[in-house]
Amino acid sequence: MDYSILRYGAVADGVTNCAAAIQQAVDAAAAAGGGRVIVPAGRFLSGSVLLKDNVELHLESGAVLISSLNPADITPFPQGGDGTDPDDTADGWEGGFFLGASHAKNVTISGMGTIYGQGDKVFLDKDVDNGFHECPKFCEAFRPRMMLFEAVENFTVRDVTLKDAAFWTLHMAGCQNVRIDGIKILNDDRGANNDGIPATSPHGLTVKNCFIRTTDDCISLKTENKDIDADVAIEGSTMYGVASSDGVMVGYECKGRLTNVKVKDCDIIGGRGTTILGYGHAGFTIGCDGPGPIENVTFENVRVENKVFENNMLAIVTDGKAYMPNTSPFHGKPGSIKGITLKNVSWENAGMPMRFVGHGADNTIKDILFENCTAGGNLIDGTDTYFMTKISPNLNEFVSPSEIRVRNR
Repeated sequence: MDYSILRYGAVADGVTNCAAAIQQAVDAAAAAGGGRVIVPAGRFLSGSVLLKDNVELHLESGAVLISSLNPADITPFPQGGDGTDPDDTADGWEGGFFLGASHAKNVTISGMGTIYGQGDKVFLDKDVDNGFHECPKFCEAFRPRMMLFEAVENFTVRDVTLKDAAFWTLHMAGCQNVRIDGIKILNDDRGANNDGIPATSPHGLTVKNCFIRTTDDCISLKTENKDIDADVAIEGSTMYGVASSDGVMVGYECKGRLTNVKVKDCDIIGGRGTTILGYGHAGFTIGCDGPGPIENVTFENVRVENKVFENNMLAIVTDGKAYMPNTSPFHGKPGSIKGITLKNVSWENAGMPMRFVGHGADNTIKDILFENCTAGGNLIDGTDTYFMTKISPNLNEFVSPSEIRVRNR
């Protein structure tokens, strides 16, 4: 059954806060055992809306659902699902949430409409680079998360456009059986922290046929303090990371094991800027900061364009202090990386290295395979100078060259 938000009092003037009307439609659909909440063509401003079991939020063509930037309209995220334990700091941000769900099942966001975060209203260009307009913009306003979904089972996002997120765009934490298909993420190319799809401790995540343009990481995978057989598939998508991002970031903040990630048939247009580690971003990165090891990561049929600024790729094991605060029990506990397969990967820029950085003999990177890969149009044959396996020798960071294998057919 369909539940139009107009029936519950929503007004398409782009000014009136329609959160109460939209939430009533969601609640009515959930109470009936499920249904579609319809956002028709028009501009609808809203504060926080919490989706529930068996509810599909459907944005028709021409619909624009606008996130309020008024702190009074945005609520803390409801840890535990029922709102009795609101916690706005679970992921280190106190900006509340626009759309989300907590401990729900069978939740869908669909349609050809647009979800607009008004990030263009919070990022300010003060021309500190004297007209080049390349450095990150300043942030001088309240910035809610566009979406936050915690412990949602059977979650689908398809076809919608997510535009100008003020903070993280589509953040999932502990979600299972997730399918993201055919969406566009169009964020400011100089706005801070507007990551596209950050997923923490995912299990069964598929991203297909998407276009993602961000300043910060397009897709990033992390873990909390439990081991995760992530079973992540990223396929047929284009990632355009601009100022300080990776097309795909596997890892960092790894408190538990992260395994089984495959990126296939994708284009990565850029990866630029620098990180707090000082090594710079890359077309894609596999990084372990924390005790949780990363295992079995494959990039296959991936094209990395020549806009990469620092590295063609980066695989790194840190000292466990880069992203773990001093108060964390995981601070100072390095992990490891094992099993990286690069098959039919082409890097257009032969001048950027593939960097492999370990952290001592026990916390390093093992079992790296290049198969039919090229850089600058030249087949990587194992005698190339693309590989940098030792950086900052005073920190005893190394990866044995014997761990890198090349197989061409």
